[in-house]
Amino acid sequence: MPILIDFHALKDILGPPMYELEVSVRLNQPGVAIGLAWTPLGGEIMFVEASRMDGEGQLTLTGQLGDVMKESAHLAISWLRSNAKRYQLTNASGSFDLLDNTDIHLHFPAGAVTKDGPSAGVTIVTCLASLFSGRLVRSDVAMTGEITLRGLVLPVGGIKDKVLAVHRAGLKSVIIPQRNEKDLEEIPANVRQDLHFVMASTLDDVLNSAFDGGFSTQARLDHLNSKL
Repeated sequence: MPILIDFHALKDILGPPMYELEVSVRLNQPGVAIGLAWTPLGGEIMFVEASRMDGEGQLTLTGQLGDVMKESAHLAISWLRSNAKRYQLTNASGSFDLLDNTDIHLHFPAGAVTKDGPSAGVTIVTCLASLFSGRLVRSDVAMTGEITLRGLVLPVGGIKDKVLAVHRAGLKSVIIPQRNEKDLEEIPANVRQDLHFVMASTLDDVLNSAFDGGFSTQARLDHLNSKL
């Protein structure tokens, strides 16, 4: 007789799940975004959480972070502060100076695992933009990429392993740097078909893809002075 292996048989053979993904639960409030990390064992999704409180403009980082990740966090908050008015981001008192009488705490869970490397800049910006706008980040999107002070998105390594982690987690969309597009050729065709890829060259691209309905900016009116 043929042996039928269905859901119940798999549970008996493999046992209970080793871990449970809690993506929808973790992203049910502003100030959380999903990043991607590379480890010697492959790619992993990585949550970034942020909160704010009354204070003196200090930025606190927790979660076993290396120097590169700390620099990315400071770079992210600097970019957001310089673009706060453009994106209509305010602190609790309504000021466009995001650190005015405000402390920010950035946390990278799984604190026992050391995290470092230039790939979390876009995730930190998205997480903080969610916090200061009060909007939820899409729960089906993960992202990777480093940033510059001018808002450009720089390429990173480990794209294949990171994309496989997105697929394994059941997410539907992944934001990667435009200059990493060539790395998609290494990803199996069936994985590419299941995912929507966003090629980002600037942080505008990232934010517009990470939030439902995009992330609008304040219209700029340019006045031209005629010499006629």
